[in-house]
Amino acid sequence: MYRDENDNLGDRPAPAAAQAAGAGAGTCEPALGPLLVSLQLTDSAFPSGFYTLSHSLEGFAQAGAIGPDSLPLLLEDLLLHGVGPADATALALAHRATRAGEPETVVAIDEHLFATKLGREMRRAATRTGRQLLDLAREVFDRPEIGDYFERVVRREAPGTQAVAAGVIHAAAGVPVRQAVGSDLFAFCASFAGAALRLRLTDHRGAQTLLRGAAPVIEEAVEDALRRELDDVGATVFASDVMSGRHERAEARLFAS
Repeated sequence: MYRDENDNLGDRPAPAAAQAAGAGAGTCEPALGPLLVSLQLTDSAFPSGFYTLSHSLEGFAQAGAIGPDSLPLLLEDLLLHGVGPADATALALAHRATRAGEPETVVAIDEHLFATKLGREMRRAATRTGRQLLDLAREVFDRPEIGDYFERVVRREAPGTQAVAAGVIHAAAGVPVRQAVGSDLFAFCASFAGAALRLRLTDHRGAQTLLRGAAPVIEEAVEDALRRELDDVGATVFASDVMSGRHERAEARLFAS
């Protein structure tokens, strides 16, 4: 596993004025640049394609297997046993490999994560959003690592899963790995909550309560992801896989997954 001594710090030093202010107060706060990057990437207005996904929630709703009271439990299971061990872990590994200047390792992580996605729907969703994310981010952030990896995906040398794409982008833009993983997991939760709204499983107040309640679960999922190795990458949420498979064959669908 790649360990970065600056995992908890931004790549760029704080402006002189900010440093002076911190020194005067007897504290040294991190620069705002990496935080602003992660806020932009996780904003619902950033066109990554997350708004088209329900993360198997629509399949649960179609089966009558989910309701307002069970939403937090499903989200917790997806975080701790699905996206956390799979996507979040791959993101952390891809982030460290990018910082270490090892693009071939990033490709290996990408291929491994893609292989763990059992359903066609989930594989397509992951690669479609990943490619879109890389394509836009290379223009927005103008970093060579992002453009180079996007070209690999275009040449079909790598699948371009969303989590690995996010790891490359966060690393190239100087976002620390812990913040990158946490931000991406929050984006997943926000997308899940948004899907619940559109499926009328909750209202706007309930969606915000759902997100706040997920905060400690996100923290746990982040710390677990940072400790895993590549061989550990993979989800064990088989009910979600089943619902996703049923969703592929549904006569009417609001979401792509």
